[in-house]
Amino acid sequence: MGPTDLSDALAGFSQPDDPNLLVGIETSDDAAVYRVTDDIAMINTVDFITPPVDDPYWFGQISAANSISDVYSMGGKPLTALNLVMFPSKHLDMGVLRDILRGGHDKVHEAGASLVGGHSVDDNEPKYGLCVNGVVHPDRILTNAGAKPGDALILTKPLGSGVLFNAVRAGKYEFSALERETLPTIASLNRTAMEQALKYDIHACTDVTGFGILGHSLEMALGSNTNIYIDYRSLPFYTGAPEMYKRGETTGSNKANRALVARNRLAMSIELRSFEEELLYDPQTSGGLLLALPAEQAGLLLKDLHDNGVGVAAQVGEVTDEHVGLTVR
Repeated sequence: MGPTDLSDALAGFSQPDDPNLLVGIETSDDAAVYRVTDDIAMINTVDFITPPVDDPYWFGQISAANSISDVYSMGGKPLTALNLVMFPSKHLDMGVLRDILRGGHDKVHEAGASLVGGHSVDDNEPKYGLCVNGVVHPDRILTNAGAKPGDALILTKPLGSGVLFNAVRAGKYEFSALERETLPTIASLNRTAMEQALKYDIHACTDVTGFGILGHSLEMALGSNTNIYIDYRSLPFYTGAPEMYKRGETTGSNKANRALVARNRLAMSIELRSFEEELLYDPQTSGGLLLALPAEQAGLLLKDLHDNGVGVAAQVGEVTDEHVGLTVR
């Protein structure tokens, strides 16, 4: 669903008033956080997707990594996961379902969490994801609402997965190239990135997923009451993504993501061609973390990320105390 449709549907609902609910829906954060004791807060999140690729094992891995990422983006550790399965059992071989679940199982195991059950229904199209539970210390929760003026922004994965998935379906991009150059990064956990980030004074974090880099940056700007500058020429893109937009490919989410950003203040201080601008709205599946931290620590974190295998991480912008909104330069 488009973000504006969803926000309209939720408009007017009462907010929980439990004092132990430390993070709810008020800033569109990545997960809920509930204090259990003075030292333990529980992270709850759920996510499921339709197949971004036809290969069922890759589908399972990507979806599981996408679901688990929300726990990492809150600064937490995933503990348990429950499968969410929608599958056309009368039309697809059950071996396909087994491979989807195997992909999810392997990714949960890689995260050090336990897969403990789930729920399934028969459906017209396969859908798969996880409900993930994790923990974090109540005093060390990361949210999308803590960015401070003077912070630098670091992104830990490239952008452009949405248009590449669509291009493969349309026969405009080879799956073999996607599998070789892109899928290993998309399916990778954000675990290492967060482990390195927690060594520093991270003020805010979100993972960049379906609303694109501008949509999730906007949520951080609104939650933090700041202006976020995005340096377009510093953004990393997956191989082939700019070319696909240049050739006229797009996604079903770009228009909705653009509408979300258009409801707020966006300044474009760089002249971009139309296909370059589309990359700002490209929906990500299992995207990277967007981290806000003091500018003087950014270089050190980038070095740690690169030294520990997150070689695509890049500094992509900064936070200021100007008008609340976004600036692309």
